[in-house]
Formats: sequence, C-alpha cells, structure tokens
Amino acid sequence: MRRKWFAVVLAGALATAGCSSDLPTGGPGATTTSAGAGSEFFDRAEYERQLALRTAKPVGFADADAPAGPWEQVLDPEMVDTARFAAPGGDRHLCFSNASVDNPWRQVGMKTMREEVKLHPEITRFTVLDAEAKDDKQISDIGSFASEDCDALIVSPNTTATLTPAVEAACATGVPVIVFDRGVDSDCPVTFIHPIGGFAFGADGAEFLKEEVKAGGKVLALRILPGVDVLEQRWAAANEVFAGSGLDVVGVEFTDGDAAKTKTIVGDYLQREGRIDGVWMDAGATAVAAVEAFQDAGVPIPPFVGEDQQDFLRTWVAEGMTAVAPTYPTFQWRTPVIAALRILAGREVPREWVLPQPKVTQENVRDYIAQDMPPLHYAMCGCEGMPGYPGPWK
Repeated sequence: MRRKWFAVVLAGALATAGCSSDLPTGGPGATTTSAGAGSEFFDRAEYERQLALRTAKPVGFADADAPAGPWEQVLDPEMVDTARFAAPGGDRHLCFSNASVDNPWRQVGMKTMREEVKLHPEITRFTVLDAEAKDDKQISDIGSFASEDCDALIVSPNTTATLTPAVEAACATGVPVIVFDRGVDSDCPVTFIHPIGGFAFGADGAEFLKEEVKAGGKVLALRILPGVDVLEQRWAAANEVFAGSGLDVVGVEFTDGDAAKTKTIVGDYLQREGRIDGVWMDAGATAVAAVEAFQDAGVPIPPFVGEDQQDFLRTWVAEGMTAVAPTYPTFQWRTPVIAALRILAGREVPREWVLPQPKVTQENVRDYIAQDMPPLHYAMCGCEGMPGYPGPWK
C-alpha cells in the first residue's frame, strides 16, 4: 500500500517538474542581482542565527566510539529519537539520490562519500543514482528506489520546492530519509545535514574586506548566477556588512563561472576605476582567473575572498596575497552515511544537523595546501586520514 501511494505522489511530482522555475540551492557552482536587507533572500533572524553559530562550540555524540571529526560534529543540536527505525541485522543497503556531479565540488564530495561507505563493512550495498541536475530525473530516481529494498535513503536535492513532494513520498514509505547539502520544504526527513549556511559564508568574506581595506576603498563583487538561495544569501550577507563599512562597492558582476569572462570583467573594472582595492566572491572556482587579471595589468593584487580549492590556496601563498577562504566544506558528504547508520541502529541524531563551517585564513592557509592534489580539489574534504587517500581524489 505504501509503495502504491508513493507511485501516485511521484506521478504528480513528475507532472509539475517541467513547469517549475525552482533552481538548485546549494554548493559551489550553484549561485542577486542585488540581494540585501530588502531582498526576498534576506532573513534577519536567520542571518543573525548563522552569524552566532560561527562561534558556537561543536560537539560530538556522547555514544561515539572515537573523537569526532568535524563531519561528525554538530552545532546547537535538537536531538531526535530514532528508535522506530532500528533495524536488526548487520547488512545495510543505503541508497543515494544525488542531484549531480557536474562541478568539482560535487565530484570531490562524491568520492569522499564512497570512501566513507568503505569504512563500514555493514554496508553491503550502496546504490547511487545521479539526477544529472534534472528535477524530473531525480523525481523518477527517488521513485525507483521504492523497489530497491533500501534500508535508508539519502537525498541531495537538485532543487528545493520541486523535489519536496518526491521526498515526502519517500518519507511516507517508512524508510528513513536523510537530506543533505540542499534542503526541501518539509520536516519529514529524519535529519537535514548542512554546514552553517550562506549568510555565514558571505559575512566571513565581507568582514575580512572591511578589516583589510581602508574606508573609501573600491570593492568588486563577483557572483556566478542569480536566483539560487544559498548564493543569494552569501551576497545578501556581504551586502549587509558592506552597507555600514565605508567601502565603495563599485560593481556586482556575474561571471557565469567562466574563467575568461572573469578575467575580462576584472580587467574592465581596473581600466574604468583606475584601481580595485578588494575582491569579494560568492564562490571561488574562478578566483585564480580574477587574480591573473591583476597580474596581467601589472598592478598589486588586493585583499581577496576566494574558496578552498587548491589552485587558489597555492596562488595565495606563492604570490604573498592577503586573502581569506570561506568554505562550504566537502567533508559534509561523509555525514549522511554516518547519520544513516546511527538511525538504523536506533541512535538519536540532530533534527537539523548543522556542521562546523571553518574558513582558511592567513594564519592557517599552509596547513591546507596539498601540492600533489588536483587544482580544483577542495581542501576541506575531511579525507586526508581515510585509508584510500589520496588515490580516489586524484
């Protein structure tokens, strides 16, 4: 009966997927025109909550067998009893509906998740379906898991609103559902796993520039694409900080994540403004291209906000830059596997599993450089101590 109802709900979800204007909501490579305190993406209470969580003390679980890495820690948890999901026996079949592996961040994350699975011999099957960044395919993928005898279902939604009915249908089957990275508009998942969030990321970079750039200094903000909530939140938070900073934000430009376009934009602003005193970015995939625009113009590289890709961290140190790298850590891809096994053992988990969201700073940047890793490998993978490292990530 549950699976029949599941199929009916999924049919309705598929019917509406094609007309949705919903966009992906998380992870680098996902991406306001002008978000700020007046934007639909700015929530004052959530903004203040995220900024406060940056200084909250992360805790592990009292029943943990070993000291917790950041992927096993939680900030300000409200715990949920999972006794109803306790399943006898040792063999576990975990199923994962993934939005996509269409950018380096997601590729590093997927490799990390597979290696986490290998650490748990009780996971005898791990079935992954890639939605290829298509809502209708992910809705179909989630539906197909109804016949796979999954012990637990992990979902990283391609979009929020459009995937909500499919996730709710999966919850109705009685299989525990774990959502991570991107959320859904439902509280039916047993837990929702994510780092602190976009407001914290955006504020980290803007506060850095507020400290490093003199009042009146010219700041260029580089964005990827408009309309994605986590990236809109990043800019909304930055805009909030800049509003009272005395800094002059001379431009907010979209790069489409394209390195050549990024260089052109920065070069044009250098010609137009005469100088740029700081660069803020909502995601760092093209940070090195932006740096190269200053080098090509023969002018000093100003204080920079990037991210934790190896190419940017290496450039930062090699060029003696003043920089910061807020992160959306890829170590979060380990957490859903750990959560699924806790739930199937009847051990409590946080209702909202908020992970630490560290940043790379002037003081610790050298600790995160791995010269033998690919340029777009993310340093916050939490993978260095895993048995397979570094092979799968190369």
